[in-house]
Amino acid sequence: MTKTGESHVAPHDHQSCIQHALDTAANLCVKRGLNLTPIRRRVLEIVWRSHEPIGAYQILAELAKERDKAAPPTVYRALDFLIEAGLVHRIDSLNAFVGCGEPSQPHIAQFIVCRRCHRVAEIDDPTINALLTERSREIGFRIEPSSLELKGLCSDCEAAGS
Repeated sequence: MTKTGESHVAPHDHQSCIQHALDTAANLCVKRGLNLTPIRRRVLEIVWRSHEPIGAYQILAELAKERDKAAPPTVYRALDFLIEAGLVHRIDSLNAFVGCGEPSQPHIAQFIVCRRCHRVAEIDDPTINALLTERSREIGFRIEPSSLELKGLCSDCEAAGS
């Protein structure tokens, strides 16, 4: 579970976590015939630097520290690629992005978003995916890989009386 500005992820070797995400992305791109360019890889690395949602302009600010000509279209093109490749999810309600922990299979990412502090948690329940896929087919739809966002209050905000 993550919250912008405050980590709620169990302690772990985060550098290893980032490296695993980058290695997985590189392998999947090779397997799928996709081009993980250096800029796309760097954007993915920035997204994964914490387990918190990050906005495109925050990514741009990081890139601008390293590259003279970093521009919004560069970031948005990289994010579009990463989303299409299933490597990143967009949290629409926050206009932010998070890395996908299970990019090997297209899926409907399920997120719970605290409406007060913007903490985000991914459920990633295959049963929910299967149910949504089945029900959508029954009514003549095919769901594209996307995300489902449920709004509510996290336990911290609820305890604080928010």
